[in-house]
Amino acid sequence: MEHTSMINTTELYSLIAGQPAFTEGPEYESRNPARPSDLVARVRLAPPEAIEQACRTAKTAQADWALVPAPVRGRIVANLGRLVEANKEALAALVTRENGKPLPEALGEVQEIVDTCDFFLGEGRRLYGQTVPSEMPDKQLFTFRVPVGVTTVITAGNFPVAVPSWYLVPALLCGNAVVWKPAEYASASARAFAELVWRAGLPSGVLNLVFATGDDTFEGLSRALEAGVVDKVGFTGSTAVGERIGELCGRHLQTPCLELGGKNPMVVTPRADLDLAVEGALFSGFGTAGQRCTSLGTLIVHEDVRDEFVDRLDKEVNAAVIGEPTGDVLYGPLLNDRFAESFESVLGWIDEHHTVRGSTGIGRITEDNPRAGFQGDLSGFYYHPVIVDGVRRTDRLFLEETFGPLVCLTTYRELDEAIDLANASGYGLSSSIYTSDPATAFRFRQRVGAAMVSVNNSTSGAEAHLPFGGNGRSGNGSRQSGVWVLDQFTRWQSMNWDFSGKLQKAQLDVATVEPDLSYRLPDRFV
Repeated sequence: MEHTSMINTTELYSLIAGQPAFTEGPEYESRNPARPSDLVARVRLAPPEAIEQACRTAKTAQADWALVPAPVRGRIVANLGRLVEANKEALAALVTRENGKPLPEALGEVQEIVDTCDFFLGEGRRLYGQTVPSEMPDKQLFTFRVPVGVTTVITAGNFPVAVPSWYLVPALLCGNAVVWKPAEYASASARAFAELVWRAGLPSGVLNLVFATGDDTFEGLSRALEAGVVDKVGFTGSTAVGERIGELCGRHLQTPCLELGGKNPMVVTPRADLDLAVEGALFSGFGTAGQRCTSLGTLIVHEDVRDEFVDRLDKEVNAAVIGEPTGDVLYGPLLNDRFAESFESVLGWIDEHHTVRGSTGIGRITEDNPRAGFQGDLSGFYYHPVIVDGVRRTDRLFLEETFGPLVCLTTYRELDEAIDLANASGYGLSSSIYTSDPATAFRFRQRVGAAMVSVNNSTSGAEAHLPFGGNGRSGNGSRQSGVWVLDQFTRWQSMNWDFSGKLQKAQLDVATVEPDLSYRLPDRFV
């Protein structure tokens, strides 16, 4: 396909059928959150009609793309995996620069694209249907997976390349065309990933990239749905926006794939390995500055081990290094000023009955509010880690996603109480329990509302071959990753082939069997 020969970070435009589109419009500046003076990209934001235009282009391209044999589409996925692997360090460095994610995490995120491609490259040869026996002679029944059509994918920027790959790779493999709207603050990372997808051999118009604000995207999506040029919507982001998208799609009899927020619980039992539990809480609570949908939300610790666990975790969090994401740190800055402002509001939910642990201060790290061992530029959006002890189930901190380096903590006595607390927020994405008792682990798994359960592991960490997604306030039950995501991007088509030479009517022209249901065994057999 034709496209620009390089990524020009001076000016990024939407690309429809490989060509710059809507080159006039408001400008968004994507800046390095660790050092906001570092301008990563200037992004021209497109108006609402860009989404509809991109979807119309995709609809035209999809008709031919669907005719490409699925194994050939799988080869393009294979090519993408090798391209991403060859560009791993460069793409990860860009993610770290644009989004503030520590470099080891960014490298892991890029590796997740490779893993996703490695899994799905063979699915082009395994988009299996079935042959089904008919109830009538000389007739055969079949089922087929067919592409949905045009998929509009809207993604957040906390995982700017891995999460989009969860949508793009299976959607393209299944024969769909895609319109992708990334988060504005992840525009350069998105453009870099899109360049690799295009260079894997994808025909023109099958993947289109649109930069736009959230409001304009929603308006454009509404127009495209009304015009009938969108067949599936994939959205990763907040629960509030997910509710609006779900409502919009429902008016058009569509079921979107919604991957939303989380308030993920971790239960620490009396039979837990406390060193392991502390390590898991540190990583899942504060990795990526707590800006994962799977980040630890609330620690639910048994009363018998509470004091020892809290003491250990407090020491580990206080000792953790925060700062420049290219260094050896636990976490770097928040994503940008908007997320910093939002987190400031969350800190206002801390009440008098709470005890705050984990750092020498609360809020943004500054000269007047220092953090021991801090190793970053104070102009960045760096925040103190916060452990809020003594939360109650009626507290806003207990009920709402905080999306920042903040972990709540409460206690329990009986397992039933812990499970009740784990389910109380209404979110249902990820959960964790630390125990050496198998019965406790299985009882927790059986009754927790989360779609994902970890035993003696953190709430964070997805693998490319397991289903990912949430229930309740965390999503509508759709799943990404593994073979389960194929149900999001294909529809089942059935076919019956009658070679009897006559019209056979189901349920009417069916041979009957006459049993003797009145028969009973003679007494001598009893």
